[in-house]
Amino acid sequence: MTSLSVAAAQISTGPDPVANLATATEAVRRAAAAGASLVALPEATLAAFGTDLRAVAEPLDGPFATGLRKVAADLGVVVIAGLFEPSDDGRVHNTLLATGPGVEASYRKIHLYDAFGSRESDLVAPGQDLVTIDVNGVRVGLATCYDLRFASQFTDLGRAGAELIVVPASWGAGPGKEEQWDLLTRARASDAQAWLLACDQAWTPPQGTDPLGIGRSTLIDPLGHTRARLAATPDLLLGTADTELVSTVRARIPILGKPGIDSEF
Repeated sequence: MTSLSVAAAQISTGPDPVANLATATEAVRRAAAAGASLVALPEATLAAFGTDLRAVAEPLDGPFATGLRKVAADLGVVVIAGLFEPSDDGRVHNTLLATGPGVEASYRKIHLYDAFGSRESDLVAPGQDLVTIDVNGVRVGLATCYDLRFASQFTDLGRAGAELIVVPASWGAGPGKEEQWDLLTRARASDAQAWLLACDQAWTPPQGTDPLGIGRSTLIDPLGHTRARLAATPDLLLGTADTELVSTVRARIPILGKPGIDSEF
């Protein structure tokens, strides 16, 4: 059995990448001091939705990503955080950076938040590829926020061997949205038969249709049971994902079968 100590650093970010990097760095330091080997930060850690994303977008060798790499390297932890990078068509990519000892990868959000009156695709170009990484012997899949509404992505990550799926988010507030978040995080863990660590932005008062966060970061086990959940305010969730439970669930309920996508993992 392999166990991985994980943390979801539920923070609230604003329009200033420099201030947000300082907030993120301090959260990673607290998580590492508490024993976490993998630290998830929210979607839009670089800058909150509602910011001029084209103006703040940075390449993956820009100062924000470089700052995350430094704190991850200094503390010996893997950090997964949401940022925005320029795309070739004038929009941006909503990207997760995963960085730390032996890990350097990025995932571009596939399913864009064109719902509840929001039009993420006006500013964001979609990604196409699923991504997994290996962290201390655990295969980790990556997904972002609205991806939670697409079960096949999580089944495919499970088929690709993901034992833990990390889902940074900036979940939009609104009637029923807390219940939908709770339902979807549990369902997607069950679809993948994997642990699921979802890190949302802390609750922020709604401003138009921009998704700004509701909190409720959570750790779900491969059977869809909630092992830990935060409230709405900034906080740190700590937990452990063990691969033995993943193997047991997949052996007893063999639903994943053969890979359903033509990808390399």
